Amino acid sequence: MNNSNKFLFTSESVSEGHPDKVADGISDALLDAWLNLDPGSRVAVETLVKDNHVIVAGEVTSRATINVRGVVREVIRDIGYTDTARRFHTDGVTITNLIGEQAPDIARGVGQGLDQGAGDQGLMFGFACRETPELLPLPIGLAHALTRRLAHERKVNQVPWLRPDAKAQVTIRYEGARPVEVTDVVVSTQHVVGFDQQELRAWVRGTLLPAALGAWYHDRINTFINPTGVFDVGGPEGDCGVTGRKIIVDTYGGYARHGGGAFSGKDPSKVDRSAAYFARFVARQIVLNGLAEAAEVQIAYAIGVPRPVSFLVDTRGTGDDARAAKFAEQYDGRPGAIIERFGLLRPIYTSTTNYGHFGKPDLPWEQ
Repeated sequence: MNNSNKFLFTSESVSEGHPDKVADGISDALLDAWLNLDPGSRVAVETLVKDNHVIVAGEVTSRATINVRGVVREVIRDIGYTDTARRFHTDGVTITNLIGEQAPDIARGVGQGLDQGAGDQGLMFGFACRETPELLPLPIGLAHALTRRLAHERKVNQVPWLRPDAKAQVTIRYEGARPVEVTDVVVSTQHVVGFDQQELRAWVRGTLLPAALGAWYHDRINTFINPTGVFDVGGPEGDCGVTGRKIIVDTYGGYARHGGGAFSGKDPSKVDRSAAYFARFVARQIVLNGLAEAAEVQIAYAIGVPRPVSFLVDTRGTGDDARAAKFAEQYDGRPGAIIERFGLLRPIYTSTTNYGHFGKPDLPWEQ
């Protein structure tokens, strides 16, 4: 966080039809399919999508057998890529399955139960602040509101010319640590071929922005709407998508640090995912219990070792770091304990894929 008196901060969000999010969605749906049949499944699946190709690869150890191709096609259908006139659509994609088994040495080193070891080494960050009711930074919260609204309007056929691929970016002016106003918004949304750009821009300015930004909307916002012009070729037809390339969108929009590990397609033995959820939970508890207005938690692991090798709390000048860290010590950071606390062996991960892994009240680490 910038501690200067006045500054601008920007975060972005992407829709579920963005090619990287198509890849994330497939990876998480495959994970859920295995966990649904075998909660003990160990899954690390990556997806690449381009033109009419879907490639899934990774390592899985499970007693269950799933219909990989069926899951892939269902995800693509749910997103809305069903137009047979386009190269990427649910019934026309070629699916290549390169999924193998998890290395036995890793499987033995991780184990099961409360004292299972971390599925990998790594460092994770969690963050919470008082800027929004969801305890998220305002820029990422508003950016998600825009892309989520675009998807809703498309799926209920309220705006029939919208198509699945979209991005949004929101800039907030801060005074000290306090958000003051929205200064700039960028919206790029895919649309049907030949749709009038002036009509599109008028709808974004007159309908989308007031609805999505709510009380933060005002008519002085500087807007950039489809700034490169026509956007009728989108999704994997327009750009390659790969699992794990939207980690800042998935977390805090750059307002807090990130350890670098992606979430989607990984079962909770991988601390890249489960410990990031745990760190967010601890940061939330620090803020909710009045110990700080903002809290950033770092936690780090060694592969195969249950207990974290380090744990750090930074309240960014809004509280007593030592007191907050002492409070945080009550929470068990062993991967097995995290999995038990949040019930992470359930097929809940497709609900995390889009519009951020935090701030959704139905997710157990947000409760």
